[in-house]
Amino acid sequence: MTAHPALALVDAVADRLTHPDTAPIGPRATDWRRQSLAHGLPGIALLHIERAALDLGPWQRAHDWLAAASRTPFTSGADSHLFYGAPAFAHALACAADHLPGSYQRALDLLDRQMAADVCRRLGAAHRRIDAGHLPALAEFDAIRGLSGYGAYLLRRNPGSTALRTVLDYCVRLTEPISHDGEPRPGWWTGTGPSGRPDGRFPGGHANNGMAHGIGSILALLSLAARHGTLVDGHHEAVRTILAWLDRWQEETGPAWPYWVTQEELRTGRADPSAPRRPSWCYGTAGLARARQLAALALGDTAGQVDAEKALVAALTDSAQLTATTDMGLCHGFAGLAHVVERVAADAHPSTIGQLRGVIPVLLATVHPPSTDPVTATTGLLEDGGPGLLDGAAGIALALLAPSTAAPPRSAWDACLLIA
Repeated sequence: MTAHPALALVDAVADRLTHPDTAPIGPRATDWRRQSLAHGLPGIALLHIERAALDLGPWQRAHDWLAAASRTPFTSGADSHLFYGAPAFAHALACAADHLPGSYQRALDLLDRQMAADVCRRLGAAHRRIDAGHLPALAEFDAIRGLSGYGAYLLRRNPGSTALRTVLDYCVRLTEPISHDGEPRPGWWTGTGPSGRPDGRFPGGHANNGMAHGIGSILALLSLAARHGTLVDGHHEAVRTILAWLDRWQEETGPAWPYWVTQEELRTGRADPSAPRRPSWCYGTAGLARARQLAALALGDTAGQVDAEKALVAALTDSAQLTATTDMGLCHGFAGLAHVVERVAADAHPSTIGQLRGVIPVLLATVHPPSTDPVTATTGLLEDGGPGLLDGAAGIALALLAPSTAAPPRSAWDACLLIA
């Protein structure tokens, strides 16, 4: 069978990022790059780990990137999260260790203990905040910086652990209503803007719907845990609460979901039609469609599953939403869309699987047009987004692997995205 042309781009990116001493890593501070899963060494290591797991490249490349990342101690505690510091390195190391029995075990044991302590502290602070009736910060619960990101790691490392159950208990509690200025709000309502900082454009705060920074990550974590058989009290009710919220704000055009809901929108019951509607992983239809599909699978809701899958097909055949997609990256670009679609298609209902797989070739051709020189294309990707995971060349290459081969990832590298 002839290899898909996009795999040539994957190979070219991997070759440009062969070794951390020769790769174009960029001008960011060395320690920041070393510890960042989103933009630095651990994320680039994931590309070489996945290729080695697929027998497409040598393990030595993965070892070299992991070794470079671990030259000095990692940040832990309040300044770390799944995409920075000790948890970021732990995710990459665990992906490699899954395929190399006995390797990295001492380091992983140490990291797991550190992360368990961090989770315990974060949960204590979160429950005290809820007890006091205060609004959460996005960084308390989101996938990038918060407890749903930690939950993603715990789920793949030990899905039956007490630590994971305590995170799930918190997720359930987060879905309970909270009072703000004397009015009821969803429990994930935050008093800041989407950046997590005070923002005059969001008087009274907002409810974030995204996968990267919003309630989409909580829905995905609860649903993935349920599919693994790990359930806590109120688990399914919490999933249904989030689904009901998303149903309330689903727009018929697209269909699509607003990135967030402001206080004024909550008051009027209508979302701003001029707000952005890019169908990406981080915000928009792609990530939420996957989360909704996972929820439906967890609940045994075939109609809900089909609706979620059809929403994704509609988004990726909607010129308005596609026009809003302007880059190739994993986080909010065409490569990320291709990867999410492949993940959705792998679990899809027979009535939608053909439609889902039908959009993948167009997405792949957008990232790597036919007859494009992969070496030249790699140079462009590195110049546009750098070498990293979320926005850069390594993430694009990783995202192309599964849809190019119609096979799921071997290393669970995308567990950090809460889509599998």
